[in-house]
Amino acid sequence: MELAFIPSPSRGVLYLGPIPLRGYAFCIIIGVFVAVWLGNKRWIARGGRPGTVADIAVWAVPFGLVGGRLYHVITDYQLYFSEGRDWVDAFKVWEGGLGIWGAIAFGAVGAWIGARRRGVPMPAYADAVAPGIVLAQAIGRWGNWFNQELYGKATDLPWAVEITSTADGRVPGTYHPTFLYESLWCIGVALLVIWADRRFRLGHGRAFALYVAAYCAGRFWIEYMRVDDAHHILGLRLNNWTALFVFLLAVLYIVLSARMRPGREAVVEPGAETAAGEAGVDGEKDAGAASAEAGADDPDTAKKDKDADTPGETDAPGAAEAPEDAADAEGVKNGADSAKKG
Repeated sequence: MELAFIPSPSRGVLYLGPIPLRGYAFCIIIGVFVAVWLGNKRWIARGGRPGTVADIAVWAVPFGLVGGRLYHVITDYQLYFSEGRDWVDAFKVWEGGLGIWGAIAFGAVGAWIGARRRGVPMPAYADAVAPGIVLAQAIGRWGNWFNQELYGKATDLPWAVEITSTADGRVPGTYHPTFLYESLWCIGVALLVIWADRRFRLGHGRAFALYVAAYCAGRFWIEYMRVDDAHHILGLRLNNWTALFVFLLAVLYIVLSARMRPGREAVVEPGAETAAGEAGVDGEKDAGAASAEAGADDPDTAKKDKDADTPGETDAPGAAEAPEDAADAEGVKNGADSAKKG
């Protein structure tokens, strides 16, 4: 009996003429667009200006890519600098290998630079983009599926992923799809952060800290299932220790921040409300000017306005009725004279 499983793509790259289209790169790019789109909506809802999230992302994304690659190369240096390896491969980001820990750390540095240039408080920006970042991670994990990497232990479960590649010591078979587990976990974290942010009005970086803590909790058990080569410390993979350490820092930040700076920022982008108010006033002025201009361009309207404003014309109140009143008065006088004669 043939078992059900998730098939892996036969290859992770398609060629459009001489141009390679890599599934891993596409997943990263789509994730970035989703993060910026959702972050922009949340930023505007908090009182920020449209476009600010994208402007800061111009700094955050390149820093994040460099940081993610550095973390991967440093923690898995044997893949690039051991005997028989080519160190040039360390620069081939499109072939996979981005460490989320380095990506978030360096991305935060880039975002801090962009936020300072815009005069935006970094914690408020981080809270706005947190759900988008974790959704980007959920999408990006499918790049590992294209590359047939980061799977777990062997299993015959119906949702197992089939590995067919033999590159880098892979053994064909069916394994736990840890990329899928992490993708689904990240979607759950995004929903959790959005709900908690609305329910408790998180501010001053606490929504971002909640995302970090929740992600680390899931990453710990998912990392424990993986079977790819990794450095171990006291029986645990390096990324397990990293997840545990970052989780504790995030929880500590939430507790201390709630005590020191409760509530949410009243203003997230200086000048945003003033700009919106000026736009509204300008809109009213423009509407009034347009109405006046329309009246001037319409001859009938102009004539009516002139008639209404000119006293003594036939349209003045009571002018039409005056002759009728005079005739009635004359008739009453003639009737009285007739009565006297009779």
